[in-house]
Amino acid sequence: MTIMKWALAGMLLMAGSTFAQETPKAEISAGYSYLRLGGSGGVNQNGGSFSVAGNLNRWFGIVGDVGFYHSAPFGVGLNTTTYMAGPRFSARSGNKVTPFVQVLFGGAHLTAGFNGASASVNPFVLSAGGGVDLKVAPHVAFRPQVDYIAMRSSGQTGNAVRASFGIVFRFGGR
Repeated sequence: MTIMKWALAGMLLMAGSTFAQETPKAEISAGYSYLRLGGSGGVNQNGGSFSVAGNLNRWFGIVGDVGFYHSAPFGVGLNTTTYMAGPRFSARSGNKVTPFVQVLFGGAHLTAGFNGASASVNPFVLSAGGGVDLKVAPHVAFRPQVDYIAMRSSGQTGNAVRASFGIVFRFGGR
């Protein structure tokens, strides 16, 4: 009878820790990003993005995101850096798929250089988008994501779209 009690206690403890791991306390992601600055006459940039998120509960978290992108159309070096933060809303159901949406605010630094001459601008940035985390291991997921990014400076708004895919590492459990 004592063995049964210990086995039952062990199973309950394991079940509790499994449920707690459904919502990680923190997530770190990094991956490749394609950024399309502008519409049909826009510029394609390649780079990467990195984010850190803290989950306050099962569905709400705060995320910080930094991205670096580069292109050189017609010999003009174009670099874009974005830095944003804001809320993320996740639909965790305990399975291997976790969709999310987020709205981020922040800034960007865009530079262009050609033959030693350069110019830069630092617009306000608003981003809205989302993605899905596809669990591949207990604390690792694959993340495809798409975001609309509006960059506002000097009364003008530039539109951009970012498509990313990367890896997510999850830490802790709630």
